[in-house]
Amino acid sequence: MGGTFHGATVITLDAKGRLALPTRHRDALCSGNAELVLTAHPDGCLLLYPMAAWTPVRTKVEKFPALNPQMSVWKRLLIGFEEHVSPDASGRILISPALRMHAKLERELMLLGQGSYFELWDNGLWTAKLTQAQAYAGSTPPAGMEDFSL
Repeated sequence: MGGTFHGATVITLDAKGRLALPTRHRDALCSGNAELVLTAHPDGCLLLYPMAAWTPVRTKVEKFPALNPQMSVWKRLLIGFEEHVSPDASGRILISPALRMHAKLERELMLLGQGSYFELWDNGLWTAKLTQAQAYAGSTPPAGMEDFSL
């Protein structure tokens, strides 16, 4: 399945809508199979998965009940926007206009490792999201994190 993806990297989207995968993650992302999956997330970012990590996620999403409105939204975004991409010889992938529009991607992007996949944010949106999250940092932790400690 490649590696565990972590860290934050600022990257640039070129005029054609391509981004260069960071060298430090390229081998793990493309190990065994150069096909990657890009898709939309309800929070307004994109998700970038190696195919091996995406396949079990997709299998679960396909089972979401169509008559459940919340699950239908997730299914429409995750599967409806799903695109398979392969890096070119320079390690770049093309992000389609539909996905760029969904995530409001401009020139400067933030790539955030999330373990088995990456989130891809417009840097301005990410900065606003991070500022908002930090405003709540001193509040009560969400359910399930009561015993969490650093």
